[in-house]
Amino acid sequence: MRLLLVEDEPQMADALATALHQYDIIVDHALTLDFARSAVAEHVHDMIVLDRQLPDGDGLELIQHLRSIGATVPVIVLTARGSLADRVNGLDLGADDYLAKPFALEELLARIRALMRRPANVAPMVARLGRLEFSLDNREARIAGKVLNLPRRELLVLETLIRRQGRTVLRAALEEAVYAFDDEIQSNALDSHVSRLRRKLADAQAGVEIHGIRGVGYLLRPVA
Repeated sequence: MRLLLVEDEPQMADALATALHQYDIIVDHALTLDFARSAVAEHVHDMIVLDRQLPDGDGLELIQHLRSIGATVPVIVLTARGSLADRVNGLDLGADDYLAKPFALEELLARIRALMRRPANVAPMVARLGRLEFSLDNREARIAGKVLNLPRRELLVLETLIRRQGRTVLRAALEEAVYAFDDEIQSNALDSHVSRLRRKLADAQAGVEIHGIRGVGYLLRPVA
């Protein structure tokens, strides 16, 4: 899952990003409304967590922009302006949920999970290829029923490949799925993740292989 966090308070943003990373959520952070507009234009996000009071405007302007172009990405508004009138206004403008500051992190996580359970966002629960089963609901890989333990970024690589099984996934698309846009990415980092994942799938006799296409990307396919 890739989430855009629009929050101008650095301590709040760092705390939220750290907590969300523990749930395998990639967090892109925007400090301003203008930065957020650029982020939604250049990247695809599964959800947006949006502060209203930003240095260059009201966060609700971003929601109005998104809805005007037909974007249906769920948006949770975080704000100190939690009056009934503010909540109603935010929801009427297209917010999916509204959470007043201060709030408990557990409540925010619960609201994120609730929004992602909405039918419009539900993907097939389990993707299968060869002897590999991948739960898209809880991001768990199994080989013949046995859990394959993988680090977070290898899981993200595998999820991206199995969602597009049989098709070549461009390097740029994989990097976008695995890293936040402010992460520092070493030139061979993605190749290292893929190499380790390829070896683990082979050792577990998953019946699938990651085929590299030089200069283009990777393809997950059944073992011939």
